[in-house]
Amino acid sequence: MHEVIDHLGRNVILPHSPKRIISICPAITETLFSLGLEKEVIGRTKYCIFPKGTVDQVPIVGGTKEVDFEKVKALQPDLIFAEKEENTKEMVLELEKIAPVFVLEVKSILDAYRLITTLGEATKTTETANFLLTSCQKSFQSVVGKGNGKAAYVIWRKPYMVVGGNTYINDVLHQMGYQNPFTNEGSRYPVVTKEQLANAQLDKLFLASEPFPFQQKHLTEFQSFLPHTEIILVDGEMFWYGSRMLVAGEYLAELERDM
Repeated sequence: MHEVIDHLGRNVILPHSPKRIISICPAITETLFSLGLEKEVIGRTKYCIFPKGTVDQVPIVGGTKEVDFEKVKALQPDLIFAEKEENTKEMVLELEKIAPVFVLEVKSILDAYRLITTLGEATKTTETANFLLTSCQKSFQSVVGKGNGKAAYVIWRKPYMVVGGNTYINDVLHQMGYQNPFTNEGSRYPVVTKEQLANAQLDKLFLASEPFPFQQKHLTEFQSFLPHTEIILVDGEMFWYGSRMLVAGEYLAELERDM
């Protein structure tokens, strides 16, 4: 066992080489598999759906906001990974009674790179993590938008919720060359009105496929009060961090080219 400091500055006692890992954050789960830890990951949330097919064999312990603590306990983990935004403080405190919980935090692209490095260090897969990190950085080099105007990224309907400041997605928008007018709303994911969206004079509005499943039929709804804004359906999973960044760079660059 050895003591480390997680991304929140908490002291965590980790096993030298964890063999029974539970992840309660989808992006972390996918990244652990990319590090070759499919045998070590013994628990996940119902939202941890990547890598497709392979992850299906891993037992589900609940969701990102609620877990079945008895199921977690029965799996006898020696390490649990959580993420500050995805998971609640109350969950982490309860899970700590079962096993060490390392909390990561991602609010930017640089934080996403740090996540990959941290997971490699914590699981003794540093060499694989370094290769993954370099590949993700290379992928994101193709995202070089400049001065594309103002854009908002919508994640929810009824009420409308958009991505605010201090978030990974906002940083991605910035790298794509967009200015997000909702970065100073006092929330990382502010609720906004039709009037606020209209007054923002947006050049682009991105409707994400998750967590709310925006579809073609919703374009008409937004176009009715944003007649001069280009509205685009985007794959929300391509705005995940971690090993998803391997393919996200090309997707984001293509998204820029198509606009």
